[in-house]
Amino acid sequence: MRVLVMGGTRFNGLALVHELAKHGHEVTVLNRGQTEAKLPRGVRRLYADRHDHAALRAVFRDEKFDCVQDISAYTLDDVRSIVEIFRGRIAHYVFASSTVIYAAAKVLPIREGDPVDRSPRQSEYGLNKLICEDYLVREHRERGFPATIVPFSMVFGPHNIIPDREQRMFMRMLTGRPVLVPGDGTTLAQVGHVDDEARALRMLMLNPVTFGKRYNLTGSDYWSDEGYVDTFAQILGVEVRKRFVPPALMDEVWAGGQTRHMIQRLAPYIHHWNESVVFSVDRLRRDVAFEPEYRFASAVEQTYEWFRAERLDETLQFDWSEEDRLLERMGAE
Repeated sequence: MRVLVMGGTRFNGLALVHELAKHGHEVTVLNRGQTEAKLPRGVRRLYADRHDHAALRAVFRDEKFDCVQDISAYTLDDVRSIVEIFRGRIAHYVFASSTVIYAAAKVLPIREGDPVDRSPRQSEYGLNKLICEDYLVREHRERGFPATIVPFSMVFGPHNIIPDREQRMFMRMLTGRPVLVPGDGTTLAQVGHVDDEARALRMLMLNPVTFGKRYNLTGSDYWSDEGYVDTFAQILGVEVRKRFVPPALMDEVWAGGQTRHMIQRLAPYIHHWNESVVFSVDRLRRDVAFEPEYRFASAVEQTYEWFRAERLDETLQFDWSEEDRLLERMGAE
């Protein structure tokens, strides 16, 4: 299959390119050429700024693809330009959305038909993803455009471009710092491994049952905050000093946005620190027989092996002042 990956040289896109190439697909990536990446043999690179519509039309004028995997679209303009260029020329368009679109929920797991949050507390990023989704659903219903929407949850794994997630926790433990745990540590959350997500995107391709639908994409495991810390400690082989932040203090610092890097947390501007956030992938299971392969512990272990191989434990630096101030307050109270 001829597949175009919009993006393709960073994290999610890079994992997808490797997954597609491994399964024999003819892969082309398009980006601005500003990111170096070790791509599989045979992968073609096209260069253009996707915001330059004239340049996009020129570069794609004589190109033929079966599927477009759009990992780098963030605005309606991004999506609409690709749809207009490829309408009638491709058999499938897959749009990477985000689970930040969903409203806080008391009944879990969150499913694709559950309410979304379009309120003022939603981020510009989340609102733009929703606008893109609305447009694609209309295009499918009114014109039959073969679009599938895939909201990613927090993504975990090698080459993560957000180092304040798992990489920050690795360094926190390796340097012997205390680990702050919100409240009593029982809040639940969830991540998906980048390789599992790439596999799901591959399995969706050209499956007409997926057209016009949204599919949550994340892992099968979920963990408590304390379980998250304990799993990291076990994989790293270290003992950690866990400091549980009292609920009243958590409410205060959360409202001030001062603990955003404490433990991975999805859309803290929507979900309070003690609100569990987990998602169902049952629709993916049913429609494409997808099942995540990574358990949470194996995801941590594989990512830590990459982290050490890249010697990031020798080069990464983080600002710990926010945590130090909180620790100081806890010691004084």
